[in-house]
Amino acid sequence: MDITRVASDSRVMDSRAARLAQGFSNVGHSLNHLLTLLYPTVVLVLEREWARSYGELIALMLAGQILYGLAALPAGWLGDRWSTRGMMVVYLVGAGASAIATGLATTPFALAAGLAAIGFFAAIYHPVGMAWVVRSMRDRGRALGWNGMFGSIGVALGPVVAGALCHWWSWRAAFIVPGIVTLAIGIVLFVAWRGEMVGEGDLSGTPSKAPPTRKEMLRAFFLLSVTMTCGGLIFQAFTVMLPKLFEQRMGAEFGLGPLGIGGLVGLVYLCVGLSMPTCGRIADRFPTEKVYRFAYVLLAPGLFLAALLQSWLLLALSIGLVFTSTLAGPAENKLLAHYTPGRWQGTGFGAKFVLTLGVSASAVPLIAWVYDSTGGFYWLFLMMGVLAAVALAGAFMLPESDAAPPARRPAVAAE
Repeated sequence: MDITRVASDSRVMDSRAARLAQGFSNVGHSLNHLLTLLYPTVVLVLEREWARSYGELIALMLAGQILYGLAALPAGWLGDRWSTRGMMVVYLVGAGASAIATGLATTPFALAAGLAAIGFFAAIYHPVGMAWVVRSMRDRGRALGWNGMFGSIGVALGPVVAGALCHWWSWRAAFIVPGIVTLAIGIVLFVAWRGEMVGEGDLSGTPSKAPPTRKEMLRAFFLLSVTMTCGGLIFQAFTVMLPKLFEQRMGAEFGLGPLGIGGLVGLVYLCVGLSMPTCGRIADRFPTEKVYRFAYVLLAPGLFLAALLQSWLLLALSIGLVFTSTLAGPAENKLLAHYTPGRWQGTGFGAKFVLTLGVSASAVPLIAWVYDSTGGFYWLFLMMGVLAAVALAGAFMLPESDAAPPARRPAVAAE
């Protein structure tokens, strides 16, 4: 037997399995944000159909947002201890079925329960899917950049799909159609998993040039907890309120309905999403902390400025704000991976998303309270600007990680 040939064939199979794993993870990221961001556009239709206030209806997504974050930690732990691929199947099948059930809701309580179920199963993706990418690919920054691009595409498609299906069919279809697609992809992944066509990833982690000390790990995780919480609150608040913000500050002037507003929101995230691979390469090429700090240097003043702008200037600034927020993403994830042992990366990412998605779910009642109290989002932007300034201070106190590009591992190469 030609041992060299067998080893070569094994590396090719491992490489293909790694690429397929990244493909499922990337598609799962798109679907994750698409499903969780359907409702902020659907709610514009429900205001009329159910004759209820925006504040009352938007608050129905609170339970789902809380679960979206809090369930991430146990999901990451199960991914580490059981199976990344199995947890991804549970996520896709569960989230797809929950979206279909949400589209069949006939009361506010049933709608809130459906959104809560979507949030619960969607919580699996970030700690499991991103750890899958980190373990499977050798160039973390670039791989996370591509993964972030697919996530941004999902954020972009969420309001577009919701607006289009509400316009051409009904608000129910806005949940049912994406739910069917998600469920189908979950079944495909199950078949690929059982057939060993997708890899689990290298659980040993990726070595860095300068492994962090325990003191550095504790300091970094504390500071990252602060910056991630602030960044999560900003991202959650901005993402949820953006359809209503555009309706209020641009809708009447340009005669925009749900489809037009959803299209503008989608344009914001599509523009940003296409730049994510470049953001990943930046995170690989430049010192990670400097990239992270630079994003918040731009974000803080931008949020204060957004409190004042109207019309197309607001659209342009919104693209800039989302870009600077997402620019921090690959750098933040790379820092978290650097300070987390390889076998605990799913749990580490789970802890992150408890903060960025669970704690930041408080953005939903905050949006409802500010809007119903003031009739706008001026004060909310000021609060978000202060949070960005706090995150910037935390980013400047991070230790220097020297998180250089990882060593080459042919078995999981994905070029």
